[in-house]
Amino acid sequence: MIKGYIFDYGGTIDTSGCHWGMKIWHAYEQLGFPVTEEQYREAYVYAERTLGKNPIIQSDFTFHRTLEEKIRLQFEHLQQQGLVAATGFSLANKCAKLVEMLYSDVVKTVAESKEVLLKIKEKYPIVLVSNFYGNIEVVLKEFNLDGIFQEIVESAVVKVCKPDPRIYELGVKALQLPAENIVVVGDSYDKDIVPAHSIGCKTVWIKGESWTPDKIEQGVADCVISSLTELNI
Repeated sequence: MIKGYIFDYGGTIDTSGCHWGMKIWHAYEQLGFPVTEEQYREAYVYAERTLGKNPIIQSDFTFHRTLEEKIRLQFEHLQQQGLVAATGFSLANKCAKLVEMLYSDVVKTVAESKEVLLKIKEKYPIVLVSNFYGNIEVVLKEFNLDGIFQEIVESAVVKVCKPDPRIYELGVKALQLPAENIVVVGDSYDKDIVPAHSIGCKTVWIKGESWTPDKIEQGVADCVISSLTELNI
């Protein structure tokens, strides 16, 4: 008996299951950047680790600003490796094009996700559980998603990160429902599905393009879909 939902954010609501690392790589491909996927992957990891270690993303940053910082750091690494020009208008223009391409696509995807979330909200309480930088509320407002979630559990705020099941336990506590009556929806098998399943929640895995090849078809997920629009509400 379903009585409530918990949603992941990044990769679930904003990219319909596609890992952000792969989404950015495809934008690199479309714009014809002269780097290999391996070189790009190193830049992506460098940027994410840098953001994880340093308070670069501030609590008032929009997603657009957050995306700009991610791309800036990726290009910083590529510059250090001598793979892109270090200065000049051309480099700035390429960065801007990359950001705008990604952002416009996210705006479209989030709008589609919002329709699904609003339908669920008519019947069930919803909580958001996300690994994010401390600015998720600003991002939700930016995309007109504020007011949909009963409560937000953000890793940077609660100091617990996925795949630690405790972050999902906080989501369950926020709903004030038994875990077995809650459905968790996420795009990461390891960070969403496994920990949510371990505490007794039902799980829906949005299986899109992952950062590493998925070796499993379903695993412990109760349901596998390829888009939020496939949710059987």
